[in-house]
Amino acid sequence: MMTKGKILWVDDEIELLRSHIIFLEERGYVVEKVTNADDAIALISQQNFDMVLLDEMMPGKDGLTALGEIKESHPFLPVVMVTKSEEESLMEDAIGSKIDDYLTKPVNPSQVLLTCKRILESKKITAERISRDYVSEFNEISQSLLGPLDWRDWIKIQTRLSEWEVETDQHRDLGLKQTLRDQKRDCNVEFAKFVEKNYPLWLHNHEDPPILSPDLVEKYLAPLLRENHKVVFLVIDNLRMDQWFAIEPLLHPYFNIKKDFYFSILPTATPFSRNAIFSGLFPSEIEERH
Repeated sequence: MMTKGKILWVDDEIELLRSHIIFLEERGYVVEKVTNADDAIALISQQNFDMVLLDEMMPGKDGLTALGEIKESHPFLPVVMVTKSEEESLMEDAIGSKIDDYLTKPVNPSQVLLTCKRILESKKITAERISRDYVSEFNEISQSLLGPLDWRDWIKIQTRLSEWEVETDQHRDLGLKQTLRDQKRDCNVEFAKFVEKNYPLWLHNHEDPPILSPDLVEKYLAPLLRENHKVVFLVIDNLRMDQWFAIEPLLHPYFNIKKDFYFSILPTATPFSRNAIFSGLFPSEIEERH
């Protein structure tokens, strides 16, 4: 059986956990056992482990002290604290020392297994889910290209492709990048046909037009300014949607974010589209007035 991960279990009563260790070994994990913190730290310096189960209360060096030393030498090694205490201050100290999880004694084998699976197999499980979901999404998008689409449908397609761009960037080993590129190329061809057919109609407010560059200020900024709200209007040139999706999680702790979408005028080159945003006019209207 292929090993699912190598675990170091540190507990001064390790013999009482024999059934738990056998339970893990039967499910593909390799478990090394030590009874004190000093031996654990020495072993970690000599061998490679995927995870540590660390008792909080042991004779000699306690678990929190050992945790600090482990993280100092191996900052990315996952450590799960096992403790008899449920004191809030202890948990805060442990979490502040960057534990990956904690278990309260007495622990049962299934509880330990779930923790190991979450920490050691989450990447594999996530990769399997991503591959499965992308195949389904790929088929849905490919099928949708065969039917009539409006501008709202194209926003949904572009959103999903951009989200998959971010997802596949985080899991490059899945081999989905080329498939995604091919699908984006097919979508670009069909979208170009769609714009070529519908853009003239949008300019004359036929066929339920989307929001275009000249509409942005009047639709989103002007109402706020009329109510004397403080507004910062930030325009970032050449920011792709997938790049925004990569940045967005970093902003969520500080801002309430609401997304909406618009279509750029043609040509999309910065001098034309940016001037259309700030002026509220199409290039031909700017030329007539100025």
